[in-house]
Amino acid sequence: MKKYLLLIVIITISYVGVFAQNGSIEGVIKQTDSTHYLSGVSIFLKDTKLGTITNGSGKFYLNNIPQGDYELVASAIGYFTVKRSIKIKEGSILKINFSMQESVSDLSEIVIITGGSLGAKKIAGSAYYISPKEIEQFSYTDINRTLRMVPGVNIQEEDGFGLFPNIGLRGSGSERSSKITVMEDGVLSAPAPYAAPSAYYFPTVGRMQGVEILKGSSQIKYGPYTTGGAINLISTQIPKEFSGKLSLTAGSFNTKNLHAYVGNSHDNFAYLVETFQFNSNGFKEIDQAGNRGFTVNSGFDKKDYLAKFRINTDKDAKIYQSLSFKMGNATADINETYLGLTQEDFDDNPIRRYVGSQMDNIKTDQSQFSLTHYAKLSDLFDITTVAYRTNFKRNWYKLDRVKGSDGNKIKIAELLDNPEIYPEAYNIVTGTSSINDDALFVKANNRSYYGKGVQTVLGFNYDTYNMSHKIDFGFRIHQDQIDRFQWYDEYAMDDNVMQLTNAGIHGTESNRVETANAVATYIQYRLNIGKFTTTPGIRYESITNKRKDYGENDPDRTGVDLSIRSNTVNVFMPGIGFDYKFNNNISSFAGIHKGFAPPGSKEELEPEESINYELGIRYSKKGLSGQAIFFLNDYTNLLGIDLEASGGEGTNEQFNGGAVKTKGIEFNLTYDLLFSKEESKYSLPFSIVYTYTDARFQNDFDSDFDGWGTVESGDAFPYLANNQFTLILGLEHQKFSVNLSGKYQGDMRTNPGQGTIPSDEIINSNFIIDASANYILNKNISLFTTATNLTDEIYLVARRPAGLRPGMPRAFNFGLKVNF
Repeated sequence: MKKYLLLIVIITISYVGVFAQNGSIEGVIKQTDSTHYLSGVSIFLKDTKLGTITNGSGKFYLNNIPQGDYELVASAIGYFTVKRSIKIKEGSILKINFSMQESVSDLSEIVIITGGSLGAKKIAGSAYYISPKEIEQFSYTDINRTLRMVPGVNIQEEDGFGLFPNIGLRGSGSERSSKITVMEDGVLSAPAPYAAPSAYYFPTVGRMQGVEILKGSSQIKYGPYTTGGAINLISTQIPKEFSGKLSLTAGSFNTKNLHAYVGNSHDNFAYLVETFQFNSNGFKEIDQAGNRGFTVNSGFDKKDYLAKFRINTDKDAKIYQSLSFKMGNATADINETYLGLTQEDFDDNPIRRYVGSQMDNIKTDQSQFSLTHYAKLSDLFDITTVAYRTNFKRNWYKLDRVKGSDGNKIKIAELLDNPEIYPEAYNIVTGTSSINDDALFVKANNRSYYGKGVQTVLGFNYDTYNMSHKIDFGFRIHQDQIDRFQWYDEYAMDDNVMQLTNAGIHGTESNRVETANAVATYIQYRLNIGKFTTTPGIRYESITNKRKDYGENDPDRTGVDLSIRSNTVNVFMPGIGFDYKFNNNISSFAGIHKGFAPPGSKEELEPEESINYELGIRYSKKGLSGQAIFFLNDYTNLLGIDLEASGGEGTNEQFNGGAVKTKGIEFNLTYDLLFSKEESKYSLPFSIVYTYTDARFQNDFDSDFDGWGTVESGDAFPYLANNQFTLILGLEHQKFSVNLSGKYQGDMRTNPGQGTIPSDEIINSNFIIDASANYILNKNISLFTTATNLTDEIYLVARRPAGLRPGMPRAFNFGLKVNF
């Protein structure tokens, strides 16, 4: 027995002796120029298996480190990696604190507007930055879901995958995101933002590094649409050292996703190449598919390719300069339709798709090119100039009308609203053989677009006494165009199979070209005196829209039936923002600016104009941050647009909608529930986002647009929920993370009105829960899974363009991420 006791004592002494020779590291990591602590930062010793992550209060601990020399590495998504050479001594505790800089912080102000999460909090107005870490949380490929963490965003879902976003800001109207300024790296990205603002192309959020959302007076620099706001998507930036990423995902509905990039920076040359590929069979079930000679599904196939190259002078050059070239191509082949369901069929099977949509498909091809020159002339001056060109082609080939044996053509929206009135047409759409050969009219919505221009921003920064000054001057000359060359093909329905009976002549449905020429300039001055900051500015736009309509009888465009119209508008848009910092934790801001949206080429059409106000307060201290904002947008003239996507005729004609008042509250709060647990190995972040929006017409009028009809003063705006809120809860550890996100959207009405919403005009409220989990195998490899609509809620997202449309049912995805 004594021998065993002696052995235990010897082992214990040896064990303690080993650890006595080891050392430890502890420290705190903050964001550069901020009191914000960074959680989830990966801390490891290079060429060892020793590592940890920071907890909710930014602290980290590394124990039992053998004595010796090491390289300590701190890395986090969205931040520049920090490396420190350290020496561990026997029995010692090395205390090391340092800060990390956001990887977007050194980009030019054209590429990034806010300057990152820290910069967004300093803007005298409403500004939000969705960081790479937040994007990675749920690995979303859907911009609609990505934006659920931002208040003041109004979304109408359409296809379930976010392929055709309908986004509005502060009640601006969400149809095809046509009332907001959409940019990628600070360059207009809509196919023709002036001539045809409906965004049938939207940058792929799955390949983005960050997203910025600006509302209120903070976004007057980013026109032409200043009534609602601006969204800027920041693409993957060239890394500072050789690195890359590979992400592979597969899941429900045979959905597959690949995202890969690699890049490097040398002293005078840098590059990045990237691809994002996304495809699925879709979740809607087409009647008789696979049984009647056609195998079409409701899915899609998207492919993005991007490359960036940069040459630059030495960092210590007297005048530092860089020249960057960016080029990209994005294609899509999508079996999407405008044909929804009747109320009865939706109640029976919401993911059903009628066989009459079997030919519906849209093919798109987008290319982008930009050349950016940056020069830092001195510590006070810098100038950035971008020359850009985008091209976009698309042909949405989809069922438009149904013709019965009586010769009467019925629009599909009218048919699905009243199937009992048109039983023969309904039977044809659902597969019954048609009597006549021209029963189904499929329209080829064939259009091509381009946008091109040059924009320059000159920045001037200087200090005088206790004042800081920043002056930005911007200038842009831009041209864009849409060319419509459309036709109808006629089909017969033969026992669930559509048979082409008459191929239409191209250009005989819509045959016109619309071109916009615009010159825009602005100047904004930011003055900081101690705790007070003011940012006055003014924007000027001169826009000429010209349309050449060759008519349906001149597909060769000889000009025999040519009609021409044009409209010119010149407008000044002033704005001013104020910010007062009470202390390091609390600040308030206010702003007022003129809102504007350009009219089309119709001579009598007036631009959309409003006066927009906002008042807000921000708070940030010890793991708790948030802000609350009240806003009021007072429209003297709201513009509507006739889109098929909105249930209209699809002429794309704009029309005056009169006076509208939109008011609301935006609130968001984030707190780490374990912040006070300094020794904890976990962080437990919690966020709540709430938006209240009330938009009402202020006058009576009769609209030619079917989506509005007869409007009375006091009618609420359609497709706009009064209440929205999102809850996000996460659990982070060194080896894993788990996240839950739930979004509630209140009832929406589909037509303007007051009081109780009629049963055939309501989009009922819904609460959709998403989840994700991530397991870190090592510092380079992780496994993850995501679930959308976790409770498999059946919900309606729209009653337009034609019939009822469902939200996506429950879906699971599993993936692998490799970083190197």
